[in-house]
Amino acid sequence: MVSSETVLGLGGTVDYEIDWNSAVLEGLAAEYGVTVSELTTDHPIITERDLLVSVLAMLKTGSGGERFVASSGIVETFAARFTSRVTLGGTGVRAALAMRVLGVTSTLHLVSIDDHVRRLLPPGIDFISSAVTDTTDPHLIIQFPVGATVCLGGTLLTATHANRLIYSNDPPNQTLYLSDELPSALSTATLFLISGFNSMQDAQALDERLDQLRSALSRLAPGSTVFYEDSGFHRPEFSPRVRAALLDAIDVYSLNEDELETHLGHPVDLLDPHAVRSALDDVARLIPARHLIVHTKYFSAAIGERPELYREALRGGILMASTRYRFGDGFTRADYDGMAAERVSPAGAIVAAALSPAAPPAMAGAATPAVSAPGAPPEAATPEPALPDASAPLGAARTIVCIPAFQLDDPTPTTIGLGDSFVGGFIAALRRGRAL
Repeated sequence: MVSSETVLGLGGTVDYEIDWNSAVLEGLAAEYGVTVSELTTDHPIITERDLLVSVLAMLKTGSGGERFVASSGIVETFAARFTSRVTLGGTGVRAALAMRVLGVTSTLHLVSIDDHVRRLLPPGIDFISSAVTDTTDPHLIIQFPVGATVCLGGTLLTATHANRLIYSNDPPNQTLYLSDELPSALSTATLFLISGFNSMQDAQALDERLDQLRSALSRLAPGSTVFYEDSGFHRPEFSPRVRAALLDAIDVYSLNEDELETHLGHPVDLLDPHAVRSALDDVARLIPARHLIVHTKYFSAAIGERPELYREALRGGILMASTRYRFGDGFTRADYDGMAAERVSPAGAIVAAALSPAAPPAMAGAATPAVSAPGAPPEAATPEPALPDASAPLGAARTIVCIPAFQLDDPTPTTIGLGDSFVGGFIAALRRGRAL
């Protein structure tokens, strides 16, 4: 039985990341006779044509998201039309990979396993799994850069933002069986990441899994931190069920800008401080978590009873996501350290200044552990310090801490996994316990 102070769950994925190719999409659109008038992001994806319509609709709006497809065969067929590579995904997995660069080790909870996972998981990341046999159900990952264009019937579709799309049919993540080893793993943990309920398809199975998870959570030591990362639910009606079951056990509830707008039911102008303040207040009423984290391309914010606890963790999340944005999967510790010198987004700085007070002086007596030398193996990292106690009572007056993002204008960025990397950077900053 492996053990770690940091347990990251609940599922992982095998991803097929394709290279963007407008010519392939234009040819496929012509073959299927797709028109601009039928572009929608809401139609069920039953065929490859439906998937193509969804991709082009996302491109048209510059939006990202995650969608369910009727079978893995659709993913396989579509991916085979492009140059692609196999990577590992899932919030917990990508967070673990990001944290390992800083020497922070962890234990993953997985629901599927195959040779891709065994080959691509590096030393320093242990795992437990509920899988009883090997299975591979790939997730299709599509990234488009800002300015990407597709000509559709004489109309030019142009991406206003770089973004990423995820399409999948993954039975192990849809059922999300929990490992019998999870309660024991949590008994030695002081931080637990919950993610993955968004993929579930059956209401009864969801309720069973939530009951099992609540039982496992009782094994956490008092003062442990439970971090929940929201996602695009394949069945949106399941999202409030998960909140109803877990919210009282969650210390940090995190979501990105797409999920913020989904919860609110309307777009949010992220460059308007008044609109952002209103959106944060509204989502905090809808999701009355102890601490709510919203991470966006322009800023990241914490709202709750004691958001100052997470100021440096917000910085750590932004730094990690920005490093992945620029350098992709293979970023190094030197890349991460160098990113801290980048220019802050002027637009994000305006929002941050309007929403949150200035950072206070460093707390007296705060521990600042030594940091591993560049190139040192993760196993030689400084022991993990205790996490802050975030168990403030619900309903107290809420304040906001907001940190601007960096001004990054890379022509070919990595847009997949940025939220996962934010989570990894956030947790790593808590673990390392030092100002970044």
